[in-house]
Amino acid sequence: DTQKQLLADQYRAITRPLTRAASETQQEQREGPPPQLMMIASALPGDGKTFTGVNLALSMAREADHSVVLVDGDVVKPHLSKLFGIDREPGLLDVLANETLDVRSVILPTDIPGLSLVPAGTASDTATEMLASARMAQVMQQLVAWNPSGIVLFDSLPILLTSEARVLSALMGQIIMVIRAGGTPQQAVAGSLEAIGPEKKV
Repeated sequence: DTQKQLLADQYRAITRPLTRAASETQQEQREGPPPQLMMIASALPGDGKTFTGVNLALSMAREADHSVVLVDGDVVKPHLSKLFGIDREPGLLDVLANETLDVRSVILPTDIPGLSLVPAGTASDTATEMLASARMAQVMQQLVAWNPSGIVLFDSLPILLTSEARVLSALMGQIIMVIRAGGTPQQAVAGSLEAIGPEKKV
């Protein structure tokens, strides 16, 4: 199908500079958050963030040199977990709530070579706050250590929805901002980029 091929080519074009930056910086040992930690962000709900995240993960997993862990970090509306039928599995929130639980225990393999998933996990009243905790930074370090040459892709909360999403963005090496053509207000995009900060590679 021509349309599917066109879409695949477009995602491949987005994927290449992201994976190249991850590979180059791994070799150079630069300071700051590891570039293989990537966050799929949007200003507002409904901008196509999860759809984009899934397609980017698939595109990255097809690259021979990279495996991908796709993490459902949208703990308010875990569409990713529902999409893959893993919304009842323990996941990110369980690991954040229990420091004795290793994140590797909630990484789920898929039928797609090179692609694994981390569900959002058990719902909690303090879910968004947990994303901004010191424990979250530890969990991300564990994910990178689990597969140093791999990529960790976070489907995050919309930037303008909670302050926690902005805190999470500071822990990421690269951020992919999803904007819905003709839908996302320009002011919302500008507000999101300001919240992320000028020093972050977006």
